[in-house]
Amino acid sequence: MKKHIFYERVVKRIIDIIVSGIFLIFFSWLYLILYFVVRTKLGSPVLFKQDRPGYKGKVFKMYKYRSMTDERDENGELLPDEVRLTSFGKKLRSTSLDELPEMLNVFKGDMSLIGPRPLLVSYLPLYNERQSHRHDVRPGITGYAQAYGRNSITWEEKFEKDVYYVENCSFLLDLKIIFHTIKVVLNHEGISSATSATMEAFTGTKEDN
Repeated sequence: MKKHIFYERVVKRIIDIIVSGIFLIFFSWLYLILYFVVRTKLGSPVLFKQDRPGYKGKVFKMYKYRSMTDERDENGELLPDEVRLTSFGKKLRSTSLDELPEMLNVFKGDMSLIGPRPLLVSYLPLYNERQSHRHDVRPGITGYAQAYGRNSITWEEKFEKDVYYVENCSFLLDLKIIFHTIKVVLNHEGISSATSATMEAFTGTKEDN
């Protein structure tokens, strides 16, 4: 257990700082290109910023490139995701290029390269005791649930994979997740759920009596 904690809190953090720092420097040209393309295709603001819970539920501001328009109905309410998600936005998501600004979150320490995805703050009171353990490590750009299911699996299956990662965090598992994530992204797997352009909202897990 001590070995697991040392890797997650010390070794992994060092790796995160080095990798994200190098990435931000050497791929600054890609960030600039995407900035101008997103600005042209979808307008301003280019970055999508949202509060997300991190380690131990501490809220931070997560950054992504926007992939949806701000189209609203006559009452000023945002239209459904499938309407606002353009073909360009779909390409951003399928290639995971919209996630690149999260490297800044990794460098700052809000996130890690590997870990459970940071979800909505409104989900915090909906987790059962086991599911809440997904916050026992820093959230990641990709994770076990993203590499093995992404949006094609249920919330319960995602959370079970998240907790499995928390309980078995290791360098070898992280390598396995990275390589499988590359495969998933290249094959455009699990981008959408069976019934939604993105993923249905989590409303809580029904407990067995």
